[in-house]
Amino acid sequence: MASLGLVMFFLSCAIFQAFPVSSSNNYGSLFPELYQFSCPQANEIVMSVLEEAIAKDPRMAASFLRLHFHDCFVQGCDASILLDKSSAFKSEKDAGPNKNSVRGFEVIDEIKAKLEHVCPHTVSCADILALAARDSVVLSGGPYWEVPLGRRDSKRANFKKANVNIPAPNSTIQNLISLFNRQGLNEEDLVALSGGHTIGMARCVSFKQRLYNQKGDNLPDVTLEKNYYNGLKSICPTSGGDNNISPLDVASPVRFDNTYFKLLVWGKGLLNSDEVLLTGNVKRTKELVKSYAENEAIFFHQFAKSMVKMGNINPLTELKGEIRKNCRRIN
Repeated sequence: MASLGLVMFFLSCAIFQAFPVSSSNNYGSLFPELYQFSCPQANEIVMSVLEEAIAKDPRMAASFLRLHFHDCFVQGCDASILLDKSSAFKSEKDAGPNKNSVRGFEVIDEIKAKLEHVCPHTVSCADILALAARDSVVLSGGPYWEVPLGRRDSKRANFKKANVNIPAPNSTIQNLISLFNRQGLNEEDLVALSGGHTIGMARCVSFKQRLYNQKGDNLPDVTLEKNYYNGLKSICPTSGGDNNISPLDVASPVRFDNTYFKLLVWGKGLLNSDEVLLTGNVKRTKELVKSYAENEAIFFHQFAKSMVKMGNINPLTELKGEIRKNCRRIN
């Protein structure tokens, strides 16, 4: 037992060095060990529910990653995306980038109910989203990172910001860089976080423009590889079929790896916002795509780093916000 204690001591020291909890760190009052004593089962509960949900539907992993991303880009990582509409505000779920596409709310409800049963009024919905995003990546074969915790939940959603802050699938590279910079994220973060598209699906409506009318001239996007283009046309016809889906990473759609970047190099990126990372005439993003395509370890390292950075966008802490009992509504 003494030797085990020594191992745990060194492990905790390693974690502390990676994410120091002093006031001088980059994460304010967020730190990974927050629930170590107040809710030691938190990580285990989140992971166990996710394991079951993703085993039933592997697409769910990408859905939780997307929920965290779409939450953080709208007034910060505050679980506002989980709020149903009320007399006080419109729901972000009904905004253009989310309507009929964000999913996984029932699983978040299940996680929250189990946490409330074991440690009431302790773990926020915003922290659940951050943990669910990390665990979904791990369960898909991607990197692990310590998640700084301590976010609180907002009392309002922001429908308007959800419509303007979340990058559209037809975004130009300049638009992407601008939207990420607005959140304090740089080009390294943009390319690494876009790599989250190594898992998941997109609806035909998100990429139809590339197939039939990329520049308003009734012609396809010339950067699309020919065989890939022909395959996409069978999924996404010129009219109708808007809700038909195609993998964002056609080679390994449920495995978190660096194949997404290899596909970009081969002209097989699904969304315009994917392919412009390579073809958008920005030297740095092009270099990063090629680097991540060649070296998965470099991508994994930067992805984990950028996820921690994204998870720290304007969190509500201390006396701000609340810890919701039900993630769908304010207390």
